[in-house]
Amino acid sequence: MTSKVTYLGNLRTESTHLQSNQTIVNDAPVDNHGKGEAFSPTDLVSNSLATCMFTIMGIKAAEMDVNLENSTAEVTKIMQASPRKIAEIKIDFTMNVQVDEKTKTILERVAFTCPVYLSLNPDIIKTISFNWK
Repeated sequence: MTSKVTYLGNLRTESTHLQSNQTIVNDAPVDNHGKGEAFSPTDLVSNSLATCMFTIMGIKAAEMDVNLENSTAEVTKIMQASPRKIAEIKIDFTMNVQVDEKTKTILERVAFTCPVYLSLNPDIIKTISFNWK
């Protein structure tokens, strides 16, 4: 088992990662009857895409002796009204490292092999940009 989710009431859940005992609280968003005081489930899906892409790039970057520390990603989730689902995920990566064009291409391409990217419904538009320093 990976995690345990507890419904806390008022459209809030708490998820516990069993291996680390770390917890995440989720709220329904304000536009769907919630308080919006924490990540919504669809926020986490969108955020997971960015973290997964960073992880895969980080693995490859380490093999290439490239340090991606302090690089960032700004994530924007766009919802569709009917049926209610994620329509688009926009991610703007700011890569805080100077590398040559070949390294940029390798790291960008490997990002698109992350398991979350490959698992998302193909109907979800994924708008990804990389801004290199």
